[in-house]
This record gives sequence, C-alpha cells and structure tokens, in this order.
Amino acid sequence: MDIATIIGIIGAFAVTAWAIWMGGAFSAFVDVPSIGIVVGGSIFVVMLRFQLNTVIGALATGGKAAFQTSKASPRDLIENITEMAEVVRKQGPLGLESLEIADPFLSKGKQMIADGYDPSFIQESMERERDLYLTRLAEGARIFKAMGDSAPAFGMIGTLVGLVQMLQAMDDPSKIGPAMAVALLTTLYGALIANVICLPVHEKLNAKVDVEEINQTLIIDGVVQIRNSKSPNLIREMLLAYLPEKQRQAEEAEAA
Repeated sequence: MDIATIIGIIGAFAVTAWAIWMGGAFSAFVDVPSIGIVVGGSIFVVMLRFQLNTVIGALATGGKAAFQTSKASPRDLIENITEMAEVVRKQGPLGLESLEIADPFLSKGKQMIADGYDPSFIQESMERERDLYLTRLAEGARIFKAMGDSAPAFGMIGTLVGLVQMLQAMDDPSKIGPAMAVALLTTLYGALIANVICLPVHEKLNAKVDVEEINQTLIIDGVVQIRNSKSPNLIREMLLAYLPEKQRQAEEAEAA
C-alpha cells in the first residue's frame, strides 16, 4: 500500500474539513445538487471521451496502481535474478520450480525458463505483456487527467446554474440562499475533486509508468540472459546498469 497517497488524500480533506469546522456549521457545506453536478457531470463527460469498458478497466487498473507501491526495487530484482541464475547453473532450469519469487512478472519469467521455452519466444511474450500493462497504466492516467479537467469545469457550470437560479428568485429571499449555495459549493467541490484526487493520481500513474517500464525491462533482460545460459556474475554486471549511479557504485564496491 502506498502510504503517501493515502496520507495525502486524507490530509488534504482533513485540513479542508478543519477549516470548515472552525468557521461554522459543517452541514452548510453539504449540498446534494452541487455534488450531483460535479461528480455526475465529470463521470459522464469522461464516458463521452472514452469507451465504457476502457473507463472501467483503466479506473480499476489505475486506481490499484496509484494506491500500491512496487513489490520490489530494481536492486531486489537484480538479487532475485542473480539467485535464479545460480540455481540454473547448479541444478538446471527445473531447479527453479522450487524457488519462490514474490514479483509476479519475474515469477512468470522463471516459469518460462523452467518450461524450456525458446529465448526469443520468452522475450517477445514478456515484452508484449509489459507493453500492454504500461498501456493500461497510461490509459488510467489519461482518464484521471480527463476527470481532473472536467471537475472544475462542471464546478463553473454549477456556479452559473446557481447564479441564474438566484437571479430568478430575487423576489423570494428564501430561495436566494440555496441558489447561492449551489453557485459557490460546485466550485469548491470541483476544485477539491480535481486537485486532491484526480490530478495527483494522474501524476502518480505517470511516475508509475516510468518505474514499471524500468523494472519490467530489467526482468526481461535478466530472464533472457538466464535462458541463454549466461553466468550469474555476467548477468549481475549487466543489470547493474539499471541502478542509479550511487547505488551502482555501492554495489560494485561491495562486490569488489
């Protein structure tokens, strides 16, 4: 679980709620029509821009990725791949059957080695799976960005609706308050949804795409080299290029 995402969202809403509570009644900031305009309008506009199955799938994949951290760092993956290479050198590919690997993508590569698939088939299959996964993450980022763009726009639409209602009810003071609430609260809801949920998740998914591309490419290179019967030390040296320079130097110094 990505604690930073959870803390960020809860913290932003908590600060806003605290400011509301310090300034007056919390119930004054709850307006169902305003919520309907912003949330409903944003969802329907996103459905207009994307296919329904794409929206559902991307929200599920994107939301899951945004709230979960990677199970393994590049350094951990290099250690796992080196261990796999050692097992293959000593026991052969079938020795991998008893080796537990936490990362699901690396585990799939391990099983392909144990099953004796051709190196070119392994590389092609895993690259295709990587590319499709990255595409789903990118789609999720695009959909959250679209929602982040739509929410403030519908906040402004709600403001205009509320102002029109207020001007039409100038002769009835009892209707001016509710109309003004719609006018102001839709802008508030649109800003909160866009800046606390949608746009931050969009940025996090974009960063996730970069991280996952590096990790999964590292895994593919390592698995293919193991299948080509390269030595564990050679595989390790090759994969160290995926580490940041400081970590790479520390690993090289440790190995020396």
